[in-house]
Amino acid sequence: MIEEGSKRGKAMVEKRQLFMEMRAQNFDVIRLSTYRTACKLRFVQKRCNLHLVDVWNMIEAFRDSGLNTLDHNAEINVSRLETILSSIYYQLNKRLPTTHQINVEQSIGLLLNFMVATYDSEGHGKLTVFSMKSMLATMCGGKIVDKLRYIFSQISDSNGVMAFAKFDQFLREVLKLPTAVFEGPSFGYTEHSVRTCFPQQKKILLNTFLDILMADPPPQCLVWLPLMHRLANVENVFHPVECSYCRSESMMGFRYRCQQCHGYQLCQSCFWRGHANGPHSNQHQMKEHSSWKSPAKKLSHAISKSLGCVPIGEPPHPMFPEQSEKPQDTMAHTVVLESPSRLDEEHRLIARYAARLAAEAGNSTVSSSTVSSSTQCPPTDLSFNFDANKQQRQLIAELENKNRSLREILQEIQRLRLEHEQASQPTPEKAQQNPTLLAELRLLRHRKDELERRMSALQESRRELMVQLEGLMRLLKDEEQKQAAQTGGSPHSSPSHGAGCSMPMPIRSTSAGSTPTHTPQDCLAGVGGDVLEAFAHGVPRNLRNDLLVAADSITNTMSSLVKELHSVDDAAEEEDNNMRNGGLRDRAEAE
Repeated sequence: MIEEGSKRGKAMVEKRQLFMEMRAQNFDVIRLSTYRTACKLRFVQKRCNLHLVDVWNMIEAFRDSGLNTLDHNAEINVSRLETILSSIYYQLNKRLPTTHQINVEQSIGLLLNFMVATYDSEGHGKLTVFSMKSMLATMCGGKIVDKLRYIFSQISDSNGVMAFAKFDQFLREVLKLPTAVFEGPSFGYTEHSVRTCFPQQKKILLNTFLDILMADPPPQCLVWLPLMHRLANVENVFHPVECSYCRSESMMGFRYRCQQCHGYQLCQSCFWRGHANGPHSNQHQMKEHSSWKSPAKKLSHAISKSLGCVPIGEPPHPMFPEQSEKPQDTMAHTVVLESPSRLDEEHRLIARYAARLAAEAGNSTVSSSTVSSSTQCPPTDLSFNFDANKQQRQLIAELENKNRSLREILQEIQRLRLEHEQASQPTPEKAQQNPTLLAELRLLRHRKDELERRMSALQESRRELMVQLEGLMRLLKDEEQKQAAQTGGSPHSSPSHGAGCSMPMPIRSTSAGSTPTHTPQDCLAGVGGDVLEAFAHGVPRNLRNDLLVAADSITNTMSSLVKELHSVDDAAEEEDNNMRNGGLRDRAEAE
């Protein structure tokens, strides 16, 4: 009993965890219910890591779990639902790189509790197969057209015609999602929901179903569904425009431009919260932008569109065959491997553009073939061929004029792009206005001063070594002179090859913080060997090598000095012994 109570308490805590985190995001300050609902469901999707599971992988999981063989009204218990979710998330981790692995247990717990709270509010411990499919297919990742194709395969009959009763059942299940995030008053299910989607009771095929649900605007009860997908696409979109209310220069996500106030633009945070200032009012019509285009790109797009280079009125989805398809639960394996919807969409677009280009090219080259063949036509067709050739020549002239205008426009666009790139390059004037560049310049200047100070300190150490060498040379010279005076012979040659003049101090640079670049040659008098080689060049060598050479020279000089001192002491001691022995000998002879 105690163990069951602890499990029940843990389940209650996990059940409330997702809703408590969602409330902490403060989505309720968004004044528009459509954006508020889409933001909440997008949060649930990302928090449960459902956005990482593609719809085709979800369909594959349904097939592997055997759900495609069950009736839509069949019920499954919570333990089997947990097993299905475990399979989905563990397969997801196998597809993800090791650096992006998710916490499987946490994701399973959050999603399981959310689904139970949404579809089993009475606590029976069971969910229908159709409710589980509807929820997971709606909340997973992937394209909205692929999701709607799968949903249509679940609510259509064997002839590929939508069954209104099944669509009504789908609305009952999918509209429980806004209710679960406390948006039921705005998007809850009503008896008129089907009529708002399909006001005219008629035969609904796949393309009609997609046209209605992907229209702009979509049906009111499902308006949050395409918005949730648009939110996912613009989360990382950057707009280099300043918000007219909060003055932020880094718009992320949606951008809203007023259709009445010139140059008035709001970031998504200010627009969603109803902020307005100046002459702008919340009653003004705003246009939503999900991308940023530079003025040059806008001009190029407008010109290309006016010349017919850009297709106008493209359908929001590719056209699919009207004949009935197999339920996508059974064809999921092939779909996942080949991804036909994406490939078909790309191939159809490429074929459409290729056909259009071929038609334009045929119009521009048809004149030559027509002229050559007109000489062989019967006399009765001469007037017709003449008129046709005249129209073709006029068409060719018009195309050439358009091409010439287009080339001029493209050159102008290139010139504007170059001017824009030159204007965007940093200059000293811009650097003075940019605090980041100023900070970098100060850091570089400080680093330069520090390096110069270190060089000056090294040079000062070098001067001190030179002074020490000078002192040692003087001591060595004095010792040699003393030894010569005592022995009456020539002085011993020292290892340093001492000269007759002393070495003066190096000249200190008058400019503070700078490093001397040369040493006067006369300051090297009295220094020989490696020391002379190290310091006798016009441009100093590597300071480290110079210091090592100087240190070696000092060591050698000190060793020589010690040897000389020992030799002098030995000579003096020997002389004292000789004198002492001589005195004793004389005294003995006298005695």
